[in-house]
Amino acid sequence: RFISSLKDQRVNASKVLNGPSAAFDGNKEEFLEKIRRALYMSKICSYAQGFDQMKTASEINEWNLQLGDLAMIWREGCIIRAQFLQKIKDAYDNDNNLQNLLLDGYFKDIVTEYQSALRDVVATGIQNGVALPGFSASINYYDSYRTENLPANLIQAQRDYFGAHTYQRKDQEGTFHTQWTK
Repeated sequence: RFISSLKDQRVNASKVLNGPSAAFDGNKEEFLEKIRRALYMSKICSYAQGFDQMKTASEINEWNLQLGDLAMIWREGCIIRAQFLQKIKDAYDNDNNLQNLLLDGYFKDIVTEYQSALRDVVATGIQNGVALPGFSASINYYDSYRTENLPANLIQAQRDYFGAHTYQRKDQEGTFHTQWTK
């Protein structure tokens, strides 16, 4: 959101910074359906993150939050009155110890089916120079959540290179340091 406040800078930058200028040449009706699916999957990912944060806070602070009930409170008394919240309540009613909404049968089936649409929309945006930060963040969250070994493991190597902080390996027990500049 911060960058939207930089209107004058963006106007100037648009005159000097190049990017893709190709117009969309695909089937617009099919692409609109992909956008609809991408939006729904992105929404699921956003709620999954939010409810995961509330679940974690509840566990740390011993609040014993009933996440399904929270979804209904929002639906009845908040700007977020989406029917979608009933699906969240149903998920937590089915499993009050649900680790993440993405693991509920309904949501798992949707994201399994809709992820290709979200990937296509993000890729098309990138190819056409259209920033899609919400959609991009959603597919990155999904891919990170479903991945056992994250590329963030590379950060250990970077920290070792810059500050000799050591790292651990997957193929050997122990702590290691490498002389990276030799």
